[in-house]
Amino acid sequence: MLQGTEKIVGRPQYIEQLKKWQSQTDLIKIVTGVRRCGKSKLFSLYQFDLVVHKIADDSQIININLEDLMQTQKIGLEYDQENFLTSYDKLLDYIIKHLNPQKMNYVFIDEVQLLRNWQIAANTLRLQNNIDLYLTGSNAYMFSSDLANQLGGRYVEIKMQPLSFKEYFGAYPDFAQHFAFTKKDILGLTTAMGIYSHYIRESGFPQTLRLVYDKQLISDYLLDTVYLNTIQKDVVKRFNIADTNKLDAVVKYLFDNIGCETSVRNIAKCLEASGRKISVPTIDTYIQGLVDSFLLYKCERYDIKGKQYLDSNAKYYVADIGLRTALLGIKDMDAGHILENIVYLELIRRGYEVSVGKLVKSGKNIEVDFVARKSGGLVEYYQVALNILEPQILQRELAPLEAIDDNYPKFLLSMDYGSGENNGIKRLNVFGWLLGQEL
Repeated sequence: MLQGTEKIVGRPQYIEQLKKWQSQTDLIKIVTGVRRCGKSKLFSLYQFDLVVHKIADDSQIININLEDLMQTQKIGLEYDQENFLTSYDKLLDYIIKHLNPQKMNYVFIDEVQLLRNWQIAANTLRLQNNIDLYLTGSNAYMFSSDLANQLGGRYVEIKMQPLSFKEYFGAYPDFAQHFAFTKKDILGLTTAMGIYSHYIRESGFPQTLRLVYDKQLISDYLLDTVYLNTIQKDVVKRFNIADTNKLDAVVKYLFDNIGCETSVRNIAKCLEASGRKISVPTIDTYIQGLVDSFLLYKCERYDIKGKQYLDSNAKYYVADIGLRTALLGIKDMDAGHILENIVYLELIRRGYEVSVGKLVKSGKNIEVDFVARKSGGLVEYYQVALNILEPQILQRELAPLEAIDDNYPKFLLSMDYGSGENNGIKRLNVFGWLLGQEL
């Protein structure tokens, strides 16, 4: 879509979530997600929607980006020795000065975690009857129990990700059509498989769509603007990490082993074997920082029969496969685990709580790729495979789902075209499922 003269990707899923909570002034709306996933643009789209639907005019919208040095200086905010902005009272004064006293005001504060004691400012604004408050944050640490308690539970969190495959599929041809010169390029614009190959190499970070003409620029953007910026601001700064080479080694190990059961002790042993000695507590700290910064997702193991989570050997998935490609390269891309990662993110995006299923049947340990649960007790089981045309492969992938005794829905997703059913298990084309065509 066009906003002014700028072509931007619409994010209707998140716009609808914001609209659901619109004008409920007793609740702070906080959009969280990895840096550069599009939170600021989402606010721009939402503000545009407010104006277009005549809910508000420009005088009722106050937009503050705490990463904007010129704006923070204008407000009177200053950095302390730990690089946090101080004087939240000046921020409150600025907002109050710009309020429209006769109407509802929509206040947006971007990257609020940069402000020391931001929760005090947020609570103060929430208590005003004529302020509807929206915030963004790039670190889950801001929702630690202490901070959440200070907000009195009066907030809703909207979890944002980089572009889904469906969003990317809809946007990529529009951005790339002027650079399609060969038959291969044109196929890359018109087929799900062609666009998928770009998606896993070039990423779902929205800015990369503007760089489709230069793959090196995309890689540089992902490594410098996304990865290094996030690592420095959300992990290194938070934990005062002196040796970032050790942190990089842990990141690369985790990115390289997506979808694999992970033991922190095994990470330590593998890194020590390659010449990097890092203690188990240190690796634990690094992983927590990566999860809190939304670069990494932790997927716990779940005992399907015992209906309880298991303590050890969780799996990890990355926030964006293109970011993984930029960091590790395209050699040995591990197509199966990449597809599994994308399905995991889509389930999270659709509001499921996702875990890895474990059960024992006839003395055999069985793993189901994903157990997906929603509030209200709905459970679904998913198995993900690249191809299942060979009978023995099909049976291998069906077996874990067939071992589950309950009657909840079970799905086998693959890249094979067409759909079908085996003993109540639905076989679906994964691209159709990702695009919402099989819902």
